Amino acid sequence: MFLRLFLVLLALLFCGSTTYATPEDDFATLLDEAWQWQLAEYPVFASRLGDRRYNDRWTDLSLDAFEQRHESRREFLRRLRSIDPATLSSSDQLNYDLFGRQLQNAIDAHEYRAYLMPISQRGGVQSLDSTAEGLTLQTVQDYEQWLARIASIDKVIQQTMDLQEAGRKSGYMPPKILMQRLPAQIDAQLVEKGDDSPFFKAFTQMPETIPAAEQKRLREEAITIIEASVVPAYRRFSRYMNKTYRPASRDSIGASSLPNGKAFYEYRARRFTTTQMTPDEIHRLGLSEVARIRAQMQLIIDELEFDGRFQDFLQFLRTDPQFYFESSEELFDAYLAICKRIDPQLVGLFGKLPRMPYGLRAIPDSIAPDTTTAYYSRPAGDGRRAGYYYVNLYRPEVRPKYEMEVLSVHEAVPGHHLQIALQMEMGEMPAFRRYAGFTAFTEGWGLYSESLGEDLGLYKDPYSRFGALTYEMWRAVRLVVDTGMHYKGWTRQQAIDFFKDNAAKTELDIINEIDRYIGWPGQALAYKIGQLKILELRSKAEQALGDDFDIRTFHDALLGGGALPLEVLETRMHRWLAEQLRAR
Repeated sequence: MFLRLFLVLLALLFCGSTTYATPEDDFATLLDEAWQWQLAEYPVFASRLGDRRYNDRWTDLSLDAFEQRHESRREFLRRLRSIDPATLSSSDQLNYDLFGRQLQNAIDAHEYRAYLMPISQRGGVQSLDSTAEGLTLQTVQDYEQWLARIASIDKVIQQTMDLQEAGRKSGYMPPKILMQRLPAQIDAQLVEKGDDSPFFKAFTQMPETIPAAEQKRLREEAITIIEASVVPAYRRFSRYMNKTYRPASRDSIGASSLPNGKAFYEYRARRFTTTQMTPDEIHRLGLSEVARIRAQMQLIIDELEFDGRFQDFLQFLRTDPQFYFESSEELFDAYLAICKRIDPQLVGLFGKLPRMPYGLRAIPDSIAPDTTTAYYSRPAGDGRRAGYYYVNLYRPEVRPKYEMEVLSVHEAVPGHHLQIALQMEMGEMPAFRRYAGFTAFTEGWGLYSESLGEDLGLYKDPYSRFGALTYEMWRAVRLVVDTGMHYKGWTRQQAIDFFKDNAAKTELDIINEIDRYIGWPGQALAYKIGQLKILELRSKAEQALGDDFDIRTFHDALLGGGALPLEVLETRMHRWLAEQLRAR
């Protein structure tokens, strides 16, 4: 008896403190390891979030690195599948599902080898200098790390050319119409003096906390690196692009002309919409939406008693000087004034607003001629850099006043900044959800936000209301032309003409937009499909709750789960609606 008791006590002494990992522990460890892996593999992404550990690096673009990352994701997915989701909490079951979706999306994408086309008119190695705009440069170490990045650009350029060569030899080539835009962008890097380089811009205004002697040293080092390494690397890249790559680029524009191109586009449609809709179904939906919105536009034209056809009215909007500013400065100031009018009205539509502010910036001159009207850049995750709404000031005479309000609502608040900043501040969520998401939700929310303009005191004249409809029409047109070009054999001109026939955007904008869709297959499908789902959810809630419907509560619930696939969002909002009905 004594011996048995002694053995029990001995076991407790040596084994009693042993703990065993639970499924929840295994899942938490997996999420953390995968997140840290992502930050290390994508250093610029980490830097933009405020994680400075990798500020001296670029992403490895070697072919081996792409294969290794693919295998790492497969291993993460294998580890995920070894955990039984039934053993996790309800919140972690959702995290399990979303993490698995993100991994599977990336694994599926690898099959289509789009990484062999690493450059487009909207970005690539030719515009690496713009990376500095997303960095927090405050200390000598910050600038030395930026110098280290600049010093390794020749390696990034060589890796880019290696990818391009692999694509050229295996049939993965971008359309020639897009590559024709590249020489002017690359030429911006071919400076004679280092301090004229776009990479030197970060050194022109340095914090006063850095001693003058150190500032001088850093500037001199930057000039040396740019002249000795950066510019020669871009000269080699320019020769390769002009003599080898651009002449070999394809004449076709559609993704379906790539190897396994039909399947590639079908995958992209599923991924960006988070639905099982086929390209043909999306095309038909787009045609239906175009017809519906055009009828609403005609009502405004009738209200204005315009004497002419629909096309005449669009031409009037595109050409009459009353709708345009004469200078970039006037255009920028007008955007700023709109944002300041919107901000105080948000409290009427939202119970919870983000802590992080946003600012307004001009799109860099080097890319403004080839990019869209505006875009949004998220804040840093460490809270040291605000979000920014970037506006295109190139050729103000083609930037209509009647679209400025609706554009600001979409890109700033209550659109992208409000949604993304709120999501980043949800500390209870795992990092992969706070700093990522699903395009159908994010862009669907941006488009839905445009419908809130009247509640924000906007769209007070018929032209601004027509501008709001123009932006909704723009997203409906996308469904038609994106599927048309990439799946149904449409020509670029056919897509341009369809766009011009149905929306009042100017020709420069329309051409840039069509070329954007050519270079980014499927992404343009997300906006309208996401918006329609959000509108459907709101309509159901309004009908069910009647006078008890509170728009602030609805919006808080909709945004409270972060960016979600549309069917997951639908489940969440149905649950919320049931709770609201029970509480009455």
